Amino acid sequence: MFFLTSAAKKYTLDYMDTFLRNVINTAIESAKKAAEYHEIPVGAVIFSAERQEIAAVCANRTEQDHDPTAHAEILAIRAACATLNQTRLTDYDIYVTLEPCPMCATAIAFARLRRLYFGAYDVKGGGVDHGCRVYQNAANIHVPEVYGGIAQTQCEELLTAFFKTLRGDNP
Repeated sequence: MFFLTSAAKKYTLDYMDTFLRNVINTAIESAKKAAEYHEIPVGAVIFSAERQEIAAVCANRTEQDHDPTAHAEILAIRAACATLNQTRLTDYDIYVTLEPCPMCATAIAFARLRRLYFGAYDVKGGGVDHGCRVYQNAANIHVPEVYGGIAQTQCEELLTAFFKTLRGDNP
């Protein structure tokens, strides 16, 4: 696997700390808006840390679009490619509030995104650190650098609150 050491991760995150915080907050706000539309609250942001620019912000729209593939990551990749007029996003990174599923993890690799940052781990449906662990397959053409657990508590709380409300567990 092509993961950085913890010292390299700390340097990278310190280097872009303020901008990454803005990206994370943007993704979380996008996820909150998705929840308002009864979508699972997942938000994704595609960005360039070097240029400090955001190329796309999307949230889940599977219910709204009646499309099981309308995950935040897929929609963000489509939007960024359209905005940038390119099919590969080699100079861009993605932050998503939940560990990508296998479909999204594969799309991230196909788009050649440089880094994947995610918030909450997904033990049941994840495809990066859990489940089929897409990036551990030797047949991969591209493997992004992966940083999990960033703003994990905030992202987990958002998901937990959504599912409690869905089940009617909230007072």
